Amino acid sequence: MCPSISLSGLSWSTPDGRTLFSDLELRFGQVRTGLVGRNGTGKTTLLKLISGEHVPVRGTIHVDARLSILRQRVQPASDETIATLFGADAALDLLRRAETGRAAPGELSEADWTLEARIAECLAGLGLEASPETPLATLSGGQRTRAMLAALTFTEPDFLLLDEPTNNLDAEGGEAVKHLLARWKRGAIIVSHDRALLEEMDEIVELTSLGAARYGGNWSHYRRQKALELQAAEHDLANAQRKLKEIARISQETREKQAQRDKRGRAKKAKGDLPRIILGTRKNNAEATSGKNVRLAEHRQIQVKEDVSAARARIEVLQPFTITLAPAGLHAGRLVLEAKSLHGGHDKEAPIIRNLSMTIEGPERIAITGANGSGKTTLLKLLTGELEPFSGSVRLHVPHAMHDQQVSLIDRELTVADNFLRLNPDMDERSCRAALARFRFRAEAALQSAGTLSGGEMLRAGLACVLGGLRPPPLLLLDEPTNHLDMESTEILEEGIAAYDGALIAISHDETFLDAIRIGRRIEIGTV
Repeated sequence: MCPSISLSGLSWSTPDGRTLFSDLELRFGQVRTGLVGRNGTGKTTLLKLISGEHVPVRGTIHVDARLSILRQRVQPASDETIATLFGADAALDLLRRAETGRAAPGELSEADWTLEARIAECLAGLGLEASPETPLATLSGGQRTRAMLAALTFTEPDFLLLDEPTNNLDAEGGEAVKHLLARWKRGAIIVSHDRALLEEMDEIVELTSLGAARYGGNWSHYRRQKALELQAAEHDLANAQRKLKEIARISQETREKQAQRDKRGRAKKAKGDLPRIILGTRKNNAEATSGKNVRLAEHRQIQVKEDVSAARARIEVLQPFTITLAPAGLHAGRLVLEAKSLHGGHDKEAPIIRNLSMTIEGPERIAITGANGSGKTTLLKLLTGELEPFSGSVRLHVPHAMHDQQVSLIDRELTVADNFLRLNPDMDERSCRAALARFRFRAEAALQSAGTLSGGEMLRAGLACVLGGLRPPPLLLLDEPTNHLDMESTEILEEGIAAYDGALIAISHDETFLDAIRIGRRIEIGTV
């Protein structure tokens, strides 16, 4: 039988009682499945249910397959090595003892003489040059992720379960993961916001507040299907609204006709043209008919209102985010930033930024690129004055704002609205609410404490506070803003940056994101 994973009637709720999904029906076969959805829809939870880490509230999970799971690890212990990830510590120790003649004769038959070569092959497949004895603590976070992925494939499982496998990887590491999955011929379930990676998928499964939907094909196919669904939902909404108006019109006409009949009946009664018993019968019949018509109209109105609500809910799920911004007022020839012969970092004896010079004029869009650990974030801190350079100079000629992946400009103790007013003191309460509404913080949502926001909501709040004012800053700096964001939040960020007309400096390994925000120049750390 072909290995598979089946979910039947699956339900799960958070500890505070919020239902993530109910009566979920899904089956995963030997294909590469991208699992997508907004933050908070339960993607990571679903992987934990499949792996057995969580137990469902209701329903069943049948796993007829061998699984390998990429788990997010904390800082490794000092004695852990790459061999530890592969579960090969004892087997490698036996090989070392055999090579030096210290192995017992009975142990030699258990020695796996191909082990090191197979481990090296797996590591090379993910672009990692390291020996099995390499301590994990000496590797960067991206290198450890690649080593963990190599160890997962080493056991040749039926399914890979991967939660954001390209997070914290540089461009080279991301490409290595993409190539690995392009070659993978077995099953895989991958939670990811990396659109380049999702292009390698055989199917996309989307989790929403309405349930789960499967789309055969990769990310591009999924986006085309979503656009068609949005068109259909908008058509359904327009039809339902027309029906609602028609029912209201017919109901009004019915009431008016009934009022006219009642008026004629009262006139006849006043004249005394008909016997009282006939008048009474006609009155009862009229009242019965009128009541029936009213109940029928009310029932139809309720049905059509439900259709309107359902269509609106679908549109809310499907509709992309759009935004308009006030101009930053940055002219094309305005000098924005000058850096000359910049040396800096955290260790004066070994500056990570060396002899860097750069100039920005007008609304240029610049990407700072380089491998993990090359000093990209350090450079932003030097440019904004958060770090003092060891030598050289930096001059900022315009106001600026930094938007990092922690959205540190937001005070978690304040509400969204209070944060906006703190950062935009020239705006009043009314204009604050109007600006926040453009970023989908409407009514009570604007009064939420920032500390209760999800990652995607925090991103929107930061964007609103930085870009939603009367005059956005002429220079915006972004440090890996899409890390840990769902697809919708990434697209919100792209839409906001697309509407921004100031100068931009961005650090990101997400090439799709850099293309979407129209980067015009790149500065690669180590080559300037």
